Amino acid sequence: MLGGAAAAAAANLVPAGAAHAQATAYQDGYNKLATEDSRHSIPFYGQHQAGIATPPQTAAAFLSFDVTAGNRRELTDLFRTLTERAAFLTKGGTPPPPGPGKPPEQRHLLGPTAPPDDLTVTVAVGASLFDGRYGLAPRKPAQLKTMRAFSHDDLDPKITHGDLLVQVCANHRDTVGNAMLDIVRQTSSGMRLRWRTDAFRFPPRPVGVPRDWMGFKDGVSNPDTTNASQMNQVVWVQPGRPEPAWTAGGTYQALRIIQMHLDTWDAVPVEQQERIFGRRKISGAPLYATDPNASDELDPIYTNDPQGRLTPLNCHIRLANPQTPQTAATSTILRRSFQYDQSPDAGGNPNMGHTFCCFQQQLNTYIAMQTRLEKEMLTRFITPIGGGYFFAVPGVRDAQDYYASGLLRGLS
Repeated sequence: MLGGAAAAAAANLVPAGAAHAQATAYQDGYNKLATEDSRHSIPFYGQHQAGIATPPQTAAAFLSFDVTAGNRRELTDLFRTLTERAAFLTKGGTPPPPGPGKPPEQRHLLGPTAPPDDLTVTVAVGASLFDGRYGLAPRKPAQLKTMRAFSHDDLDPKITHGDLLVQVCANHRDTVGNAMLDIVRQTSSGMRLRWRTDAFRFPPRPVGVPRDWMGFKDGVSNPDTTNASQMNQVVWVQPGRPEPAWTAGGTYQALRIIQMHLDTWDAVPVEQQERIFGRRKISGAPLYATDPNASDELDPIYTNDPQGRLTPLNCHIRLANPQTPQTAATSTILRRSFQYDQSPDAGGNPNMGHTFCCFQQQLNTYIAMQTRLEKEMLTRFITPIGGGYFFAVPGVRDAQDYYASGLLRGLS
């Protein structure tokens, strides 16, 4: 056997110089593709923040901060600085036009001509920012609250809640990391990092929607982010009571860090896994689709299955959206989730899982959905360990505007 292997190896030998050239050519081609892919930018200014309806990038970091600003003026300065840094970084490090006062440091950690790399910076406020420190309580978003633990949660206070959440996303991990370092350094006088979670999305295999650690397609059912009418109906907060005027154009954000018990999950037969989720594992299609090439765009149908013989009543997709008149108003959210892989937990178990992120016009939509999911079969394979509820503020309109300006302006 060894002789045969040696002969085969000899037959396939490539001279060292040629092998090096092949490797260099491959790496150069990869670098060229990655560089070209990094030249795209996503507009920073607009009615809504980027990083919400934006197609999800490959890499992300969620940064939760405790605000340390001493008063409302310092809080405003913090939001202005955060805005300036985000505008600067998302343009690839291009210095903004000169303005009044001393501009912030314009050095980009990736160099003076760093690629934009589809970088987005999305800022959201937590319920704790509306305590007595800054007099913001009268302008608190109507449904914003501290995330409570559901019955299957084991929330770690070290990775839960926060005054501010900064979501940083890009096509490459180094872009996210350097943007994070820049933001933390430039805002250190006004806020302190409370916790962070790094996240990523797998490449689509074979095509279409990426999968999670459990092997199922993640985010198959979502509103059409290119449909302004639909987004206004289910994601963006609209003007009018009971919401404060400044919240129009923003949206509620729910973030859940969910540890997956993959050893237990992998022991479950695929047919049972499919019944737990309510979808085919390979295609992502609903369970009624037996064709292995069926599309994941097929809508689940429950009208002919009222007792759940085909699609179990307590499977994931059926509890998320039971398709009943009573649940119609609490069944549509915009999922924008990622995966994570961290150091082992205290028991030495792998800490791998799902960074679940979603946006919705009403926080109660998500809470009602999650309450239904307390009864799903998936609960024994997952443990939510952190996260929080936040309100993603409206977009920054132009270079004179700043994050949460409507919240902070005009306060006596």
